[in-house]
Amino acid sequence: MLSKAQFEKIVLSFEGVEKGTSYGHPAYVLAKKFFTRFRAEDNSAVLFVGSLDEREMLMEVEPEIFHVTSHYKDYPIVLARLDKLDAKTLRGMLQRHWANNAPKKLVNGTAKKTVKKAAPKRTIKKAR
Repeated sequence: MLSKAQFEKIVLSFEGVEKGTSYGHPAYVLAKKFFTRFRAEDNSAVLFVGSLDEREMLMEVEPEIFHVTSHYKDYPIVLARLDKLDAKTLRGMLQRHWANNAPKKLVNGTAKKTVKKAAPKRTIKKAR
C-alpha cells in the first residue's frame, strides 16, 4: 500500500528526524540515533516495537505484513512489507518510537499541554 516515497514522507514528518546512514545504508536518524530505514532487498521498513513478545505477536497475527530476518532476531525490531502496510499503522508505530526516544524538548514542544488548576491551599486549624 505504501511506496518508498510515501514511507519517506511519513518518516520525515516527525520533528527532528533527518536522513542519515546506518551500517552504510541510507537511514533516518533522530538525535543522531537510528530511527528507521527502508530495506530495498525486501521492500520493508525497519520498525522498533516495545518488546520481542510484541514482535512475535505482530508476526503471528499479520504474517503477510510483519517478518524478521536473523540479523534482527535479538532486537525489538520488526520488518514491515510496504506493499502490505498502511499509512496509519506506520505512523502509529513510528509515533510510539519517536515519543519514547525524541529529546524531551521536542516531545514537550509538540505534545498537547494540559493546564492543571492549582489545588486550593489547606489551612490546619489548631485545636483549642
